[in-house]
Amino acid sequence: DTSMAIARPYWKGYLKFSLVSCPIALYTGTSSSERVSFRQINKKTGNRLRQQLVDEITREPVEPEDKGRGYEYAKNAYVPVDDDELDAIAIESNHTIEIDSFVPRHQIDERYLESPYYIAPNDQVGQEAFAVIREAMRGKWMAALGRVVLAKRERVIMLEPWDKGLMGTTLRYPYEIRDTKEYFDDIPNVQLEPDMLKLAEHILQSKTTDFDPSQFVDHYEEAVVELLKKKQAGMPVSREPVAPQPQNVVNLMDALRRSIAQEKSASAPSKKGRKRIEGQSEMLLPIPGRKGKETMAKPAERPSARPKKAG
Repeated sequence: DTSMAIARPYWKGYLKFSLVSCPIALYTGTSSSERVSFRQINKKTGNRLRQQLVDEITREPVEPEDKGRGYEYAKNAYVPVDDDELDAIAIESNHTIEIDSFVPRHQIDERYLESPYYIAPNDQVGQEAFAVIREAMRGKWMAALGRVVLAKRERVIMLEPWDKGLMGTTLRYPYEIRDTKEYFDDIPNVQLEPDMLKLAEHILQSKTTDFDPSQFVDHYEEAVVELLKKKQAGMPVSREPVAPQPQNVVNLMDALRRSIAQEKSASAPSKKGRKRIEGQSEMLLPIPGRKGKETMAKPAERPSARPKKAG
């Protein structure tokens, strides 16, 4: 696989499991390069804008080499901190992911999951140790928890077997998770009619399918691509925002019954989503990252090591 050779590790270090350790490379598991992106431009000249750092007090431009970081301990008073001072902070997780504990995967609250990373062995010498750590977890629905320093911040990272490697997912800290009470406490307790609930469950059953991310369609991005095609071709485009359709439900029971009738009359699943996705690449403007689409794994190649979500 040449993609691994091309990809640059985001972090290199060691994976440590009790007294066993092996060299590893950590790669970012997601990419935003497929998305349509915009640049800031000068509306008068059409030229691209360049951002410039300006001193807040003197209003003078600042050169890149004079840019630093500081901690504001009082209003407009900063303790300057250099990168090499931060890099010299000697904590183990700077260069080692040490497995602290193993927890049942279903116990990990989904709100804590942040960014996915792929972890692979980085040296022939450590291949066996890496495989031992990976296979000890496989099939047990357990996840390992360790710590790692990424972007000058220590994160808790969850490790799971994934195909021939490991997937690491950084976890948020408890203080980053908002309390639900603020949002849910005012929701009243509603007594539902059993018949109404049965109709809703029937609709749920009729829409039940397997998880297939290849069917995900970004309708907003499709509309943006169409807008860009029209503008490139010199065609007029609408500037009026689309008004949302009124969603007044007069009779909930009647709406549920009509929903079931609609589901029954619907034919086999439409293949429009697939066509739309393919159509995006026909756009006249070059969209960075589109070439990589051919290398995406087919559904049959997706790993089956993913633990089931708690029910």
